[in-house]
Parts: sequence; structure tokens; C-alpha cells
Amino acid sequence: MSEYYAIQRTSGNPATVRSLRADLTRLGVTSGMTLLVHSSLSALGWVCGGAVAVIQALEQVLEPDGTLVMPTHSGNLSDPELWTNPPVPRAWWNIIRHHMPAYSPDLTPTRKMGIIPECFRKQTGVYRSLHPQVSFAAWGQLATIITNNHGLDYGLGENSPLARVYDYEGWILLLGVGHNCNTSLHLAEYRAAYPGKHLIKQAAPIMQYGQRQWVTFDDIDLDMSDFSLIGESFARDSGLVRQGKVASAQALLLPQRLLVDYAATWITQHRSQSKP
Repeated sequence: MSEYYAIQRTSGNPATVRSLRADLTRLGVTSGMTLLVHSSLSALGWVCGGAVAVIQALEQVLEPDGTLVMPTHSGNLSDPELWTNPPVPRAWWNIIRHHMPAYSPDLTPTRKMGIIPECFRKQTGVYRSLHPQVSFAAWGQLATIITNNHGLDYGLGENSPLARVYDYEGWILLLGVGHNCNTSLHLAEYRAAYPGKHLIKQAAPIMQYGQRQWVTFDDIDLDMSDFSLIGESFARDSGLVRQGKVASAQALLLPQRLLVDYAATWITQHRSQSKP
């Protein structure tokens, strides 16, 4: 979204660190929380300081005894044979496999995550996990615990930062985005049993023993097509979803562990069609 459009859709004064902090507190974000944030800066309207202001507001509310977590995925570090949006010529596949730079937590940018996590991952004191495709970054009390030992296989499963947020009874903040961006629902997919659930092979360039290596690893074929429905059902059945405005954005705050448990049961009961 253009800055002009952000200005036009902003009613009243622009958002500042102070106003964002007040909005987050009103929504229910508190000091000491472990908070997994999915965000859209454009949804907030015009923010004085942009992504930096949002990050500062979140960290000031959480304080150093809290933990701020964001997805910093880089899905372009993958097998070009699987690329569809857009695809690349078949003649390029082996060139890409042999020459794509290896994942580097300091250098590799996020892809389609938005400017807030892209800015956050470079902040001093932020740690980023080592998965080449579905990394997470974290700041605060549990940052290293959340990001350490991110398994290559099943990257959003039991050996992922999502599972560590679950262990520490963290919360999810959807800041101007919907449940289609809610990565915690993928953790529920791993834990659910449903027809059509099947393994796939993924691949990416990583550094091993000081050398770039093209490696393959196992995953499941993930499906977020019903995530919005799951989110709506959880809000209705649990009454635990806090809704409000942060600047110009609609925001949802909800307990991650209870959502994942609910979603794993929901998926088991409601997904019935096998994938081809």
C-alpha cells in the first residue's frame, strides 16, 4: 500500500509509539508475555516511525522479562521445481539448486512476511532460528530458548519455535491480518490426524561443516485453506479471543496453547477430503 493511501485511511492523528503502546495494553498485551506476532504495517494506517515504532511499542509493553516472537520465513530457499507463483523455466532448476546462496540468519531476508518482521530480525539482541525456510526471530527473556534447536524436518512441528511458544503458554497477536497468516495453526496440523495427510520432500541450501550444501528434508503437505474457519470457530466456542483496534488495524489476541489444542481436534474432526 502506498504511503498516500496510508495517510488517507488514517482517521485522526497518526499512530505513535505512545499511542500504539496504549492500544496494545488496552487489547490485553501485558508485561512478561510471550507474544507471537503476525502483522501488516499497512493495515495500521500511517505510523510515525513505521515498523520501528511498532517494534518499540511491542517491546516496551512486554518489557525485557517478556518475549517477542515473529515469523521470518524465506520460502524462496526451496526447490525451484515446486515454484508456481511464479514458476521458472525447467532449464534453470539445476542452476538454482547449485548456486542459490545458503541460508544465513543474519543475511537472508524474509519473503512475503512484511516490513515489521524484516526490520525486527536485524535488531540488536534479536535471535533468529536456523531453519532455511520457516525461521522465527525472538527478543526478550526466552529468545534463545524459542529459537534454538529448530529442526530441519517438519519445520513447523514439535522441534520448532511454535512448539516452544506452546510450551511457555504464549499468546498470538494478529495485527491487521487474519488466521490465514496464523502459523500456530500449522502446529495443530502436525498434531491432527486426517485423511490426505501425507509426507513431502523439501530442499534448501544450508551451511554444513563450513560448506554450502543442498539438502533435502521431510515435511507434511500443509494446508491453510480452513484456517479462517478454525479461527472463527475457536472465537465462538471459547470466548477467549480479545478483539480491538491498534491504530487503524483490527487486532486479535488469543492464547496459543488453547488455540492449537482446539485446532488439532477441529482438523481431526472436520478435514475429510483426501488430497490428490
